[in-house]
Amino acid sequence: MDALLLQVLNGLDKGSAYALIALGLTLIFGTLGVVNFAHGALFMLGAFCAVTMQRILTLSYEVVDETRTDFLGNPLKVDVPYVQSWFGDSVGGGIIDWAVPISLLMAVPVMIFVGFAMERGLIKHFYKRPHADQILVTFGLAIVLQEIIKYFYGANPIPTPAPDAFAGSFDFGAMLGMQAGSIIYPYWRLVYFFFALAIIGGVFAFLQFTTFGMVVRAGMADRETVGLLGIDIDRRFTIMFAIAAVVAGLAGVMYAPINSPNYHMGMDFLVLSFVVVVVGGMGSLPGAVAAGFVLGILESFASMAEVVAFLPGINQIIIYLVAIIILLTRPRGLMGRKGVMED
Repeated sequence: MDALLLQVLNGLDKGSAYALIALGLTLIFGTLGVVNFAHGALFMLGAFCAVTMQRILTLSYEVVDETRTDFLGNPLKVDVPYVQSWFGDSVGGGIIDWAVPISLLMAVPVMIFVGFAMERGLIKHFYKRPHADQILVTFGLAIVLQEIIKYFYGANPIPTPAPDAFAGSFDFGAMLGMQAGSIIYPYWRLVYFFFALAIIGGVFAFLQFTTFGMVVRAGMADRETVGLLGIDIDRRFTIMFAIAAVVAGLAGVMYAPINSPNYHMGMDFLVLSFVVVVVGGMGSLPGAVAAGFVLGILESFASMAEVVAFLPGINQIIIYLVAIIILLTRPRGLMGRKGVMED
């Protein structure tokens, strides 16, 4: 039982990332009809917002520390972050420690700008083009973005720690009355899971209960009729593209302490997340979210030592096997809508 619970927990953080990226992909496809293969790059850009904020907050200057000496007896030169000199060691150190959550404030305007620039500068020219053209151009854009990140940040992963308050692990075993230490789960992964739930809930509430969201949902169902009512549906869809970019960016920010950011992390998640979208059903927001969590947990179970020993390599292909089975039995996916991607 403890092994099963642990695998479920292990699948939640990756499933959360899949669900958030797939949610953004589905938002863009459902509103604009565009298959955006650059969406994983937006996830990567969010992670590097956290890296950038960490570097900004740790900018320092050199001072001589008379209380410390080297092996020759000379005073040591130490680097003092500007934030600590401005706000003091306690407050300044706390600000640096909370660099990842603080970077959420930076990521929102950055991702809005990137989303608007992508949609207005490139994507809008491919609305009426075949999906193959959309995939090629957005895939090319993703490669350009990751090469830019590689140029400025290098090819190696960059450790981006979570705040010290979440550095430990939670003992689920003791909480559930099992042996203490039998189920240990990092605090930050729990934070990421609940953060993902909050973002997903916020997006669904926005679409369901606001006038803007209702118009967008109407436009997803019948774009021409909404346009005939005098509503600028194109402008609203552009805003939805920016919102999808923000969702992907925030997911990347909070995932940075779990998986050290690197220039190809967006591409790693994109392919799997696109499979998640297909399994959930193209254009189905609930399907994308549900499939993200389910496939994340299945991948976790497939990574168990006992399973890998019996079926070597199954953890690398389990998601694709599930996708094949689902599409053979339900070609539209779990919750796909009729007519989507069937032309």
